[in-house]
Amino acid sequence: MTNPIICEVTRGALVESLHRGAYVVVDSAGAVVAASGDIERPVYARSSMKMMQALPLVESGAADAAGFGVRALALAGASHSGEPGHVAMASEMLQRVGLTEDALGCGPQWPAEVRDMAALYATRGRPGRIHNNCSGKHAGFLATARHLGHDVATYLDPSNPVQREVKAAVEAVAGTVLDAGCCSIDGCSAPTFAMPLVSLAHAFARLGTGADLAPSRAEAARRLMEAAMAEPWLVAGTGRMCTELMALAPGRIYAKTGAEGVYVGAFPQAGLAVALKCDDGTTRASEALMAALVLRHAALPAEAAAQVAGMADRPVTDRNGAEVGRIRGVLAGA
Repeated sequence: MTNPIICEVTRGALVESLHRGAYVVVDSAGAVVAASGDIERPVYARSSMKMMQALPLVESGAADAAGFGVRALALAGASHSGEPGHVAMASEMLQRVGLTEDALGCGPQWPAEVRDMAALYATRGRPGRIHNNCSGKHAGFLATARHLGHDVATYLDPSNPVQREVKAAVEAVAGTVLDAGCCSIDGCSAPTFAMPLVSLAHAFARLGTGADLAPSRAEAARRLMEAAMAEPWLVAGTGRMCTELMALAPGRIYAKTGAEGVYVGAFPQAGLAVALKCDDGTTRASEALMAALVLRHAALPAEAAAQVAGMADRPVTDRNGAEVGRIRGVLAGA
């Protein structure tokens, strides 16, 4: 099946580039509200699934034992930009469980912003593991391992009890079986999983509403979801679309990007969630489509809707800042 066009880029009067992909919107029962493209083909969820990976941190009692508050829970599900506040929060999480940056299994990574790269180069000369955009997630894994008495040194091994608990939580919430063909390793060296887009969307509809979840899991999901929406800057960072979407309409939008053109969103008040995948992995396309889906399905107030519309259909500019084209998310039937 060839997926439909989900984003177009114009220059002048012509369409210069096209991006194909798929998306699905579901309710908490898993009923499809809107869809386009192949929503049954397994795709790696990548960092879009971090909230699911953080469930054992809360369910096990590790988060409370470590004294993790709302900010720490937000960072546990983040793909942060490596700004000083992100690094400080990740460091605090490790300190609370008696560990240092050396315990992190994610590789070093430069911050996303040039100003932060320059400052880091001037003071340290090179990035550390703490600057990795996934360091909060890893700090959560380590806290869980520490609390449950599991081997900290092998916390990323798929056979480690922490990762087995993560996988079981993902399978249960998404309602899918993750066999060997759907399991691999993410860029941060943690296990990652592939599943149909419709399963990924259903997972976030359930996380956003608590529907069909055991009480303890529903409570963990509520805490993680509310933390992310309360602290959107920690989930991503300055100028990042995840942060901007959640800040526009507090409590109405949860948004989380993943590598290679994946995006998920939950709209708790509407009882809906969305998952999308851009076939060529392009962020500009996944962001434009995500904004278009938020605009259509999140039931936003007028002011917030106007700002999201500007993300779904935004200008292409030249080096002088003059508009020369548009980037537009394309929905079926639009």
